[in-house]
Amino acid sequence: MDKEVIKQCIRDKHEEILSLDVVKRPFDFEEKANYVFVGLRRVGKSYMLYQRVLQLIEKGYQMKDILFVNFEDERLSEITHNDLNLILEAHYEMNGSETKPILFFDEIQNVEHWDKFVRRLADAKYTVYVTGSNAKMLSSDVATTLGGRFLIYDVYPYTFREYLKALPFELADKWQYSTIEKSKVGAAFDSYFKFGGLPEMVHFKDKRSALQSLYQKIYLGDICARNNIRNSKIMGLVIKKLAESVKQPTSYNRIQNIIKSTGNNATVSTVSDYINYAIEAWLILPIENGLAKIGERESVKKYYFIDNGILNLFLFDSDTSLLENLVAITLCRKYGRENVVYLKSNLEIDFYIEQENTAIQVSYSITDIDTREREVNALLSFAKKNKDAKLMIITKEQRDKIVIGEHTVSVVPIVDWLFDLNEPTKY
Repeated sequence: MDKEVIKQCIRDKHEEILSLDVVKRPFDFEEKANYVFVGLRRVGKSYMLYQRVLQLIEKGYQMKDILFVNFEDERLSEITHNDLNLILEAHYEMNGSETKPILFFDEIQNVEHWDKFVRRLADAKYTVYVTGSNAKMLSSDVATTLGGRFLIYDVYPYTFREYLKALPFELADKWQYSTIEKSKVGAAFDSYFKFGGLPEMVHFKDKRSALQSLYQKIYLGDICARNNIRNSKIMGLVIKKLAESVKQPTSYNRIQNIIKSTGNNATVSTVSDYINYAIEAWLILPIENGLAKIGERESVKKYYFIDNGILNLFLFDSDTSLLENLVAITLCRKYGRENVVYLKSNLEIDFYIEQENTAIQVSYSITDIDTREREVNALLSFAKKNKDAKLMIITKEQRDKIVIGEHTVSVVPIVDWLFDLNEPTKY
């Protein structure tokens, strides 16, 4: 690898960062801590690093104190782990060796054995920030190599508050009571609801085409090419069927049978592998049944998409699925994926957060009597066995408070629920 090329990449990136207008996300970086940010392609991981760089500049650091390398730069496409130390050499040749630079490595998973290099730097007391698009970065082997020296955060698409800020859209004081302001918020939410919260999509006019292009990069690059999938058609069918089943508990066997019905063959093992590839690419979020036995928890899950915009590419009558998907994304961001489950035995609870003892049903509308009774009865049945549980139904627009005996079910519109939540500490 030519060291002069590395120097050009470093210099060009510095100039780019200084020219950016970064929408700051509510994240408190700890001084001297090392970070790994993981998430979907184009979800905003790089901008988390840019935000930190600009924050350091505001505190008095200079760009010569910072070493930022984007490993998706095509000029670095042939770099290997044997070349990684050349990055440090290039920096010191350009800036001198008075102090250790603060290191930013963007999409470093493209380099095999990157983790050993990063671990060595952490051991040498460098401060290191890393991003990657592959959940294999957090495999047991990598976690062992990093040795607990890094704080690991999932990066999600924008919250609705962040989306408004990125537009930019200033919320007027007491906007909820203004017909005009409320309609403006509603129009912004409709776009967020249908086209998602990926930062780069905010200002595209043709959002659907932009999302389709991004999905193809994820599907063909981050999933098929990275995992050497020869039959990409079956992989595409798996993703499509997961999208169409987004609200339902889904087993590997069910997906296999659906694929067979299209005239294609796939084993249960192949289906399992392909779903895991989609998870590793951060395309989908799996949620387990909190009442299932251990074996069933693994084989039967609900699968949600990390972004409403990508999910919407696959759906025709999409509103009910998008509503539940948005609730799932928001809960996983707020509480962590491992702390969000659904409950299914005789009745089904869409989401349960144990640490908050909160059971949530999602229904686009409960004006229909049968729908209202079904959702409320499931929550009341749950409450009989879970004292002091908070019971909630999230709808598209309805608000109500249903009191039955000693139990209260809060019916909350999705926009109000999103605003009522505190900003996430994790992404």
